[in-house]
This record gives sequence, C-alpha cells and structure tokens, in this order.
Amino acid sequence: MAHVNQLTEKGAMNPVTNDSAVAANRMHPMSHDHMVPTTGHHATSGHHINPLNTQINPVMNHPVVKPVSHDMVPAVAHNTHINPRTTNRIHPRRGDHHLFLTSDDNAMMKHIEDTHSPDGRDFDVKPLLHTIEDIVHRAPAIPGHLHGGQAQAHLEALEEKVPHSGLSEILNYLAYPIHRISMELICKCANKEDPHSTTIALLHSLTTYAWDTKVAITFAAFAQQYGEFWLLVQQYPTNPLAKSVAIIKELPEIMERTDVLKPKFDAISDLINKMLDVTKCIIEFRDIRTSHHQYAITQELEMLINTAHISTAAYWTIRAAVMCAAIILNLIATGHEYMSTTSETWEISSLAHKLANILDLLRKVLNQCYQKIEEKRQHDAFEALLRLLRTPHIDNMKILSILIYSKDDQLPLFDGTHKRRVSLDVLRRKHVLLLLSDLDIAAEELFILHHMYAESKAQPSRPESNYEVVWIPVVDKRVTTWTEEKQMKFEQVQASMPWYSVAHPSMIDPAVIRYIKEIWGFNKKPQLVVLDPQGKETNNNAYHMLWIWGSLAFPFTKAREEALWREQTWNIELLADSIDQNIFTWIGEGKCICLYGGEDIEWIRAFTTATRAVANAARIPLEMLYVGKRNPKERVRKNSAIIQVENLSHVVQDQTLIWFFWERLESMWHSRTQQDIPGETDPILQEIVTILSYDGSDQGWAVFSRGLAEMTRGKGDLMVQVMRGFERWKHEVTDITEFVPSVDRQLRALHTPHHCTRLILPGTTGHIPERVVCAECSRPMEKFIMYSCCID
Repeated sequence: MAHVNQLTEKGAMNPVTNDSAVAANRMHPMSHDHMVPTTGHHATSGHHINPLNTQINPVMNHPVVKPVSHDMVPAVAHNTHINPRTTNRIHPRRGDHHLFLTSDDNAMMKHIEDTHSPDGRDFDVKPLLHTIEDIVHRAPAIPGHLHGGQAQAHLEALEEKVPHSGLSEILNYLAYPIHRISMELICKCANKEDPHSTTIALLHSLTTYAWDTKVAITFAAFAQQYGEFWLLVQQYPTNPLAKSVAIIKELPEIMERTDVLKPKFDAISDLINKMLDVTKCIIEFRDIRTSHHQYAITQELEMLINTAHISTAAYWTIRAAVMCAAIILNLIATGHEYMSTTSETWEISSLAHKLANILDLLRKVLNQCYQKIEEKRQHDAFEALLRLLRTPHIDNMKILSILIYSKDDQLPLFDGTHKRRVSLDVLRRKHVLLLLSDLDIAAEELFILHHMYAESKAQPSRPESNYEVVWIPVVDKRVTTWTEEKQMKFEQVQASMPWYSVAHPSMIDPAVIRYIKEIWGFNKKPQLVVLDPQGKETNNNAYHMLWIWGSLAFPFTKAREEALWREQTWNIELLADSIDQNIFTWIGEGKCICLYGGEDIEWIRAFTTATRAVANAARIPLEMLYVGKRNPKERVRKNSAIIQVENLSHVVQDQTLIWFFWERLESMWHSRTQQDIPGETDPILQEIVTILSYDGSDQGWAVFSRGLAEMTRGKGDLMVQVMRGFERWKHEVTDITEFVPSVDRQLRALHTPHHCTRLILPGTTGHIPERVVCAECSRPMEKFIMYSCCID
C-alpha cells in the first residue's frame, strides 16, 4: 500500500507529452477483492499517472492510459472495494448536456469564434480527406462482416483517389499537427475532461488554421486511432505479432461479444459517416471562396456563406471525433465491462442527429451558393456571347466554338452522312444553317428537310449548294432532367439526320440556350439561323425561305427573301409547288387545275361530281387534286382511299406532302407579313390568308387555275352551288380561257361579306402580327386563343 501511494504522490511523466497526466487505476474484473482503495488527496489529484496502469500499443506507438472517473472516486475508507462495473466511462458530464441541447446559443458560438485566429495559410485538404474516408470505410462495423457490392464499388472508387499526388505535399505541413492532436485526444480523454472542454482545447491548439483544416487535422488524428484499432482486430486471428498485442489489450475477449458491441459500433459508424459528409461540405465552402471567386458577387456570396455557420459545424464535427475517440479508448481500457453500457450509444445517436441537421443546412446553403455562382457565370457568358456575336471575325470558327462548346479536345460534331465524329473545321468559311429544335421534331419535318438537303447536295458545284446544316438540340438543363429515355430519343433523331449535328446536348452551354431563346426567339417550333462564312448572323430564321423556295433561297438572307418576293406573283405554282409532279405536266399542257380540301366526304362527293359534270359539258380539260387538311389525320387518309376507289379525283399519295402543303402555306404567310407591304394592299398575302382561313372552317374549299394565269377560289358550299347552277352561266364559257373567269364571277355574285372566315395558326409559330385583315371583307380580324386536341 505504501508503495502504491508513494508512486501516486510522486507522479509519473507522460513520455509523449512530458506533462503530468491524471491518475488512472486499471481495474480488472477478476481482482475486485485485491483492489487498492484510493483515498484522500491521492484520489482527487489531477496531475499524476500510475505507471503500472499504462500500456504501450505497438501499432499506435504511444501509451494507452486506462481511465477512471474523478466523479466516482471520492475519499473512502481503506477497506472499501471499488466495483469496476460502476466505474464511469468517458462521456459528457451532466452539466455538458445543457450545451449539447443549446448548441446554437450565441454565447457558445462566440466562445467557438474566439478560438479562431487564422494566419492566412490555405491548404487543399481533399487528398487527406480521401485517405480518411478510405480508413473509416475499410474498418468494418463488425469483424468478419463482408462489404456489399455497393460498398465494394465505393472502396474501389476510393482507391483511385487515395494515391493523390497532393497527399504527400499536404502531409509535409500537417503530419506533425495530426500527431500532436492525436496525443492531445488521448491525454484529455484520460484526464476525464468533458467533450466540450476537450473540443475547445483542440480548437485553441489549431487556432491558426482555417476551419476546414482544423476539422481535417482532428478527423485524421481520430481516423489514425480508429484505423489502428480495427487493423489490430482484423490482423490478430492470422498475424502472431498482432495476436500477442491483442491479447495484452484483451481484444479477443472483447470481440467475442459482437452481439453486444454491434449497436455501439453501428452508431459510431453512422456518426462517422455524418462527420465525413459535414467535413466535405465545409471543404466545399473553402473551394467556393478560392476557386469560384471570379464568378462570385463577393458581398452577397459572403453573406450567404455566413448563414451556414461553418464554425459551429466544425465545432460539432470535432466534438464528434472526440466522443468517438473516447469510446474506442474506453473499450481498450476497461474491457468487456464497458460493452454493456448503452448511454454512449444514445449520445452518439443524438450527436449524429445533430450533425444531420447541420448537414441539411450546409447543403441548402451550398446549393444556394452554387445557384448564385452559376447565375453569375451564365450572365457573364451571355454578355460575352452578345459581344462576340457583334464583333467582326476573319472566319466562323470562333463563333461556332462558342456556340458549340467542346471540352477535353472532344470532336463536337457528328457527321450524319458518314456516321462519325468530326471537328468544327468542316464548317470553316462556309454558310452554316443552325437547325434549332427540341427532341420532339416531327418526322414530317425531318423527311422534307432530308429531301431538300439531298437535292442541294446532288450538284455540289452549284453556288446554292455551298452551305451546311448543323442540328443544335435545344435542351434546357435548368428545367429538363436528362434521362436514359431522352438519351435514346436524342440518338434516334440524330441517326435520322444526314447533315451535321452536335455530338451531345451537354455541349450547348446554358448561356447559349438563353441566347437562342431570348435573342433568336426560339419557341419550340424548328428554326434555321443563318451564319455567313465569317460567323455573322444574316437571318435568325430562314426556315420559311427554305420551305417556300428550297435551295433557290441561298444564301438565305433577308435581302434575298425580299428579292424573291419582288419576282413572285400569285399562281398555282407558288401555291402547290411540288406536292405532286403532275401539276407541272398539267400546267405545260394548258389544262385547268382544281385543288380542293376539307374533311366532309359527302361534300367531296357532291363537289367532285358536279365539277366533273361541268367540265364534261363545257369540254374543258380539267384535273382535280385533293390536298386534305393541315393535319393529315386518319379521316384524311380514309377520304383519300375513298376518292381513289370511287375515282372522284387525284389525291396526294404521300401524307407527308399534304402536311408540307399546309406548312409551306403557313411559311408564306409568316414570310410575307414581315415584308414592308401593308396587308390591306397586298394581293398575295390576301390570297394566302384566304386559303389558310378555309382550312379553319368545317366546310370544304376549292381553287381553280389555268396555267400560271387566271385563279379563283371559294368556300365549299358556294362552289357546289356554282357548279350545280352551270345552266345559268354556261353561255359565258366559249373556250377554256373563259372557264376560270366565269367561275370567279359566279362566286363573287354569291359572296355575302357579312359572314366571313376565321384564321387559325399554331401558338408556337413565332412572330404573329397584332393586326390581320380579313381576306373576305377587309376588316381587322379579332384575335382569340383556342386550345385544340390532336385527336382526330
């Protein structure tokens, strides 16, 4: 007894820190009756360590102190026995729970901030964090537990990160602080200091480092202890040296009770994962300040980052490391008596919940920061794009490289003809038509474009063949999530195009998408933007020109559009173009031609029967062609079949060409309305509007023409009435030249302007004039909004 008291009075120096450590008696459960009671001054002294109670860990290479609580060692009689099962473990004192529950208290936050006095040094601690993550994920929750496939994949991903070239560099600066904090953790846990005091002491020791570096150093110090513990547990069944060390530490006996240990280790594992996530967020804030400052609105972003309370997050992460370290040290110090306690499991779970709440706040603020950074980046990119597109250039390469962003030397274009990736150089100093559309571009549009593109390339020596088409898929990533289904749709559309296309929508920057929508006015409907060989925009939508004139519209400028209209008159060739090759034959033969449309098959029968009777009676060579309606649905297909079976007239064989007839007519309307000609005095525009308005009616309609000369048109009921009353006006038709003018006179005589027509245009057609004049009565038409379903 005297010998023990003498030792405790003199004290023993800690060989690592050279400081006097707290007295700590190692109590073995098998020797209760042989314990030496501690009394008086010796029981309360905080400056002595019993060298008999110190073990050297050969793996950690520093002493492990067997702890005992001050609170449970009062002055007692010499014959009193101490029960090791009632010995306090290292956990927060009762007074410390108040701090745990009021962590956001302003006074506590100020106390934490007072420990922070950074010297301006900046460390990229991500390589160190990758190593920490590797350690904690390779330490299984229970020995023998096999990692699942997802965990294994995670470990394989970590293997690529751990040998990071920056790790050696960062350890040159932080290896000693990590070792020092590791020693401090051991000593303060042995001294029975409460977690809050220990955490504050560690923060004082790390006062000159940034918050992310403080956390990384402390986390690394704990991970070193945690990893060494599990390394010994994993190795002792097969490694003789590890087995001997483990026996001294009583690890085999401890690890036999995995059923008792599992909840505790599961709770620790969960807490460590929360620590990792919070640490990653803290490091992300550091990256925001250092890497994205060029995009940051400094004051606004700094105010936003302050709302994350990074200092508080760092405090609780370090405190979690303190608690986990204390539990691991306690387990080694007191053996299996310590396994039965559940208080630490509850406290660990509570701390994990605390970190989960902190993590939610950090991620929320991070998202807000990234959103503001991205908004600033996109604003800067948009402004740069505006300036660039207004600046003259030698060729179009700079403009195209901005519009189609290629990173890591990827080939940005896909050649639809040869099915391979190519560079932008294939477009150098050429006229480029940028085809803008979403992924839902209609098959009919692709068919017509394919036909026109192939026609233009049939004779490459022609000047009008000197242009290329590039499809730019307009996919706004801010409102559209890119899915596997969308990827398949993109590849399907891309494969159907013989021209060039962007290799992937991700190569179109959001700032470019904004420019396409705001400056070029894209709104779902396909659009063709024309860039000349120097990259200058010459037309923000040549789609209508291509639809009306095809390659003859080259180089697709506004000036070319005006010139083509000046040469144009209203005739059957302009109206029908090439929807049926027979039209050009009929024109050449001088026949009368009738185009008619509608969906009512009874009207079609009545009209065609009456018209053929008139042609036979007047001996007029007449050809009739059914062009259906704007949307060639099932009813139009059935009508075409009936017309052919009953031999009522010719029909357009390809339904796509019916669609093109109406799309082309609509393009004429858009193109013509942009010319500097008042609608009231524009005969071509009036005729276009009239035909379009007929399609909006439930009735049929018809146009008569002879060659490229006379033309007339009328609604279905009037047409039938005129044809059935042929006996009244047959004397006017002395030869073929009189037929169309006579029909026109009869229609005008029956026309009642008080009941006019309606004009229906899709809402996504782009520019729509505020004022449209009725072709029948010349009065301004009222504008309405109509929603129509695509069902037939």
